[in-house]
Amino acid sequence: MLARKLPVLLLTSLWLAESYTPAAEKPQKWLEVKSPHFVVATNANEKQGRRVADQFERIRSVFLTAFPHMRVDPSGPIIVLATKDEASFKELEPVDWRKKGQLQRAGMFLRGEEKNYVLFRMDVDPQERDHIIYHEYTHMLLDLNMQSVPLWLDEGLAEFYGNSEIRENEALLGKPDATYVQILRTTKLLPFETLFSVDHSSPYYNEQHRGTIFYAESWALTHYLMMKGYKQKKSALGEFTTMLTRGVDKDTAATGAFGSLNKLQDDLTAYLRQFSMNYLKAKVQTAKEEDSFGVRELTSAESAAARGDFLVHVQAYPEAKALLERSLKESPNLALAHESMGFLELRQNHLTEAKKWFTQAVQLDSQSYLAHYYYAVMTLREPQEGGVPAEVASSLRAAIKINPSFAPAYAALASFYGSRGENLEEAHLLALQAVQLEPANVHNILTTGAILLRMNRVDDAVRVGERARTVAKSPEDAAAVQSFLQSARQFQEYRANMQMVEREQQAAERERQRELAQLPEVAHPAPAEAQQPPEPEVKLPNETRSPKVPPLPRREPQPPHGAQSATAAASGRIASVTCTSPTVMDLILDFGSRKLALHANNYFKVRFLSTDWKPPNPFNPCQHIQGMWARAVFRVVRGKPFAGEIISLQLEK
Repeated sequence: MLARKLPVLLLTSLWLAESYTPAAEKPQKWLEVKSPHFVVATNANEKQGRRVADQFERIRSVFLTAFPHMRVDPSGPIIVLATKDEASFKELEPVDWRKKGQLQRAGMFLRGEEKNYVLFRMDVDPQERDHIIYHEYTHMLLDLNMQSVPLWLDEGLAEFYGNSEIRENEALLGKPDATYVQILRTTKLLPFETLFSVDHSSPYYNEQHRGTIFYAESWALTHYLMMKGYKQKKSALGEFTTMLTRGVDKDTAATGAFGSLNKLQDDLTAYLRQFSMNYLKAKVQTAKEEDSFGVRELTSAESAAARGDFLVHVQAYPEAKALLERSLKESPNLALAHESMGFLELRQNHLTEAKKWFTQAVQLDSQSYLAHYYYAVMTLREPQEGGVPAEVASSLRAAIKINPSFAPAYAALASFYGSRGENLEEAHLLALQAVQLEPANVHNILTTGAILLRMNRVDDAVRVGERARTVAKSPEDAAAVQSFLQSARQFQEYRANMQMVEREQQAAERERQRELAQLPEVAHPAPAEAQQPPEPEVKLPNETRSPKVPPLPRREPQPPHGAQSATAAASGRIASVTCTSPTVMDLILDFGSRKLALHANNYFKVRFLSTDWKPPNPFNPCQHIQGMWARAVFRVVRGKPFAGEIISLQLEK
């Protein structure tokens, strides 16, 4: 039976809230549980809420133990909503999940610029729910701490920690993946030169057959290097990532950290043939501190504002507005409701209304760093007579003072000074601070480059642009980097041409002075201007005007990225199974009244679970599961002939 143990996961802070119910129903009680590093909102009981917060503290402790110098807390809060059942979950799910006949959802993870959200049901299989979130959280931590992580290591680390188990007093990290081991024992490994060159556009990342080997080998190499480093107390992966941070190219860094790649490949092959593999044990907080966590019941207005804010982030705008208006009616001076109304208007590009709400939020709560930040952003985006008002800088400085880890405020203040051409040295330092806080954010790097251009440090600006190219992951980021580099290089070429012209003019002037010095003296010299030879003609380049310096990149508030992290679950009879290649599987799940099409690019990565059925040996899902009852957990996809990509199948006779 193919099965894979998955971890417990997650995250950081929140303040959230009560469930929205018709007026005739008794409102549900939502509790806020505060631990040292987390705030969890749940409509379960107090004991369950304390347990959730305690588990999150343990997960954070795992990362601090594994990476003592790693930043584990992003500048924006990670808001965790733990709903006790399906009904309360559905009140917070995105609008497009609410259509008639939609399936049961397990949870979602949203990443945004100013906030990060986790929403999950507490009454579903935690292994399936937490594996996806844990994988994504690992990616987030890598982005938070490193500018450039090769794709093989990015995915390898996410899979390494995906196979972990959190126990009462310890964490088992990197438990071996039997599925990957099986694949790699029967398939020729990719040469490391190929593995290390894979990027997001590579067929080894996008094509199903090649992608299977890429993921498996990335996990295996990461697992081998992690275990070897732990045993030898010398981390080759640490050396590798340090060299990357210093700007060393990936190939040179790999050879410098790992030695001969041919020998490393032989060592990995031997490692995969071992009878068993080890994993790491990390101590976590063993003392029971759940009783010390702060607990309070949220007011109706607070919960409505908090839930409304979440619904803004999942683009459920009408529902969000109704909740926020209800909150303001019950508590007109609640700053969170005003701040969330500002987000609502901003997401809909209603800039004047957004600025009004953020202004009121600042007046009601001077400690709302997001309100200060977005007030300044709204002001910068408005047309101004006589220039941008100086309070923009004071608002951004207030946001930085309240939350010194909030990178967007540093970047915005740097852009503000850069656009005005003032305080450029300070602007450069502010931009560098934003890069330090969010090293994988291309916008911050390009802001640094644009300010260097305004400081006439053109060569430095081009080098910054080249570095940004190694960080860009999305097509949008790559296009922004290319645009900046094109403008910076044009300016660099212009500077070079003008310097050449200056040198030619200086040479011509020296030649003229030499010729004058050789003229014979006369008794009665004519006027000086009459003795001078004609001015030598210097041919200028075709373009002598300075090209337009590229504007500072503007940081547009981005909607959270969460659709790809949404999961769903459904139960029914497997009506048919079709395998179109050695790894691709499609099946139809029959509910009686309707059918659901599901897909697996590689069924070796699907987790097959069962409590009352022993599969034949060898097990082949293409032949052995048709007609069985199954509970399918899958990632929801759009625009495909199937509803989702299968994560696991729990089979019953």
